[in-house]
Formats: sequence, structure tokens, C-alpha cells
Amino acid sequence: MHRKLIEALAVESLGWQDYANCLGADVDLFFPDRGASTRVAKQICAACQVRVDCLEYAVSRGEKFGIWGGLSERERRKIRKQRAVEAAARTAMTGTMGW
Repeated sequence: MHRKLIEALAVESLGWQDYANCLGADVDLFFPDRGASTRVAKQICAACQVRVDCLEYAVSRGEKFGIWGGLSERERRKIRKQRAVEAAARTAMTGTMGW
């Protein structure tokens, strides 16, 4: 699990990771044990200038663990579900309009 964050922060082609507040931070803060607090990780993310990029990275890749862009997996799952509902609505609308 920790390897995912390290890999995301190490990939040169992403760009955003060079500006992440979590760069150099204790990775365990972002991958806490079940039931442990995520408060510190979320505080670090809240002040991060690339929070949106980090969140999009995790949502688009279906990250199942850790705090990414200030959100837990449960919170990111809600975003993915909402996007799926919106995509289905767009598909239904274009399908009924004959586009």
C-alpha cells in the first residue's frame, strides 16, 4: 500500500507530485491502520496546492487505500459513484435524443 504513494510521487511524467505537501512526510500518516486517525494527513492535504491533482489521480485509478487529495477511500468512492451516475445520465440523454 505504501508503495503506491511512493510510486505516484516518483513518476516524473505526473508533474504535480513535485509540489505535494506530503513529499517527504511519514507515509504511514496517509495509510493509517484501521481505526487510526486520518486528521494529520487530511490537514497536510488541506493546505496542499496540488490536492485536486492528487485526488483526481486516486479517483481515476480507483485507489482503494490511503488518504489522497485529502479524502479517504470511502469518500473517493462517493465521487466515483456520482461520476458514474452523471455519465449514465448523459448517455441516457444522448441516447434518447438520437445523437
